[in-house]
Amino acid sequence: MNQIPMTERGAEMLRSELKKLKSEDRPRIIQAIAEAREHGDLKENAEYHAAREQQGFCEGRIQEIEAKLSNAQIIDVTKMPNNGRVIFGATVTLYNTSNDAEVKYRIVGDDEADIKSNLISVNSPIARALIGKEVDDVAVVTTPNGEVEYEVVNVEYI
Repeated sequence: MNQIPMTERGAEMLRSELKKLKSEDRPRIIQAIAEAREHGDLKENAEYHAAREQQGFCEGRIQEIEAKLSNAQIIDVTKMPNNGRVIFGATVTLYNTSNDAEVKYRIVGDDEADIKSNLISVNSPIARALIGKEVDDVAVVTTPNGEVEYEVVNVEYI
């Protein structure tokens, strides 16, 4: 499997979710299954079937997180010399030439992406257009409303 780029923060978020799934959710679901079994006939036991379904989701998520963490390539840009290039983990200040607005994004892994917090996935169209650019370069991003030009104003490795 390919390596999955993520920041230290992203890896920590996955580790804490995994810990919660294993130490809280899994035991709670096992207890719910045991209690539902005590009610007798399993064919028409809605609580049992719901708990088994929850167990399937929980175990699936545990496997998914473990796989991601085992293939994680943790990238800490704060330990890299800032050569002014937009790379994974960089925080980029952009100037939108069509509406004169400035925006600031941090390029992160898929699991960390949260547009409300200005964290964009490395696989998003805007991040793909920005990777490799430097200050004063222009990136053209195709959006549902047409092409948008962003000028790179600042690149920080923070």
